[in-house]
Amino acid sequence: MKQINIFFLFFILLISNTSAANNTEFENWKKKFKVIALKNKISEKTFDLTMSNVRFLPKVIEYDRYQPEFYEDTKTYISKRSSNKKVKKGLDLYNQESFLINDVEKKFNIEKELLLSLMGIETNYGTYVGKMDILSSLATLSFDKRRSQFFTEELLILLRLIETNQIDYKTLYGSWAGAFGFFQFMPSTIKNYAIDFDNNNYIDLKNINDSYASAANYLNKMGWNKKTPCFYKINLNNNISEKYLNFSAKKLTNKKKLKYFKKFIKNNEILESLDENSKVAIITPDKEIVANPNPLSPAYIVFDNYEIILKWNRSLRFALAVCTLKDKIKNEL
Repeated sequence: MKQINIFFLFFILLISNTSAANNTEFENWKKKFKVIALKNKISEKTFDLTMSNVRFLPKVIEYDRYQPEFYEDTKTYISKRSSNKKVKKGLDLYNQESFLINDVEKKFNIEKELLLSLMGIETNYGTYVGKMDILSSLATLSFDKRRSQFFTEELLILLRLIETNQIDYKTLYGSWAGAFGFFQFMPSTIKNYAIDFDNNNYIDLKNINDSYASAANYLNKMGWNKKTPCFYKINLNNNISEKYLNFSAKKLTNKKKLKYFKKFIKNNEILESLDENSKVAIITPDKEIVANPNPLSPAYIVFDNYEIILKWNRSLRFALAVCTLKDKIKNEL
């Protein structure tokens, strides 16, 4: 018992020392970051106002290392996010906001079921937008070395939006990764695609009008084509070369015309009505997730629309879940 108590005490001291070291390093980082911010046209007044209470959040690092995209197999991930309960909740929102939703679909040429799907997966239709201090989250991830450059740029953009009075810093509570609003926009997405749809001179991404239209604007500008598919689940032959199988969301490689891949697909009859000259890729998303995975299953052939969802969130499973929920909602509308 005494040995266990000594070990426990050692563990507590180790955590405390690590936390203290991180806090000290983080405060030093803040001083260096202030120099960078001022060089990027952020006033000292804005910096001091917004960053004075920013702190290192260890939980953010934990979340970053342990995302569902990194450990849930494809079947589990998709089924959780495209359940019948999720479909029903999407239909309920449509019934409540049908005028707005139909108006946005018409003006931006983006299917209502796609927007409902994205909102459902991102924030459960606006009921869970996150409670993390976004400034502290972005600062923590900027301080961390794994994706420091990306999050430093996002933090600078957010400070610039505050500087120009486009965002009230007091409202900035959202996801651990710094995303905000009903559709979880990162600062760069807010800057480039968020719009004041209800013309009240304020962009409120926790408001159905601005958030819904902003998401549609983003997808429209990204080139979403409502006439083309997102993906098809396929059964592969054993003779397909491994080089054609993508398991990373960073960039889909070895894309070919659909007609080239047909000879490797057992159930290629499901693709008969599609343009054979469409450039497509094949993904096998479980390869680095599941222990001893089947290298050929599950497999999906994916189109340009799928890659647009990847720009929203660089996760093979996220994009599959969005398109799956989209189709389920469409079948019920």
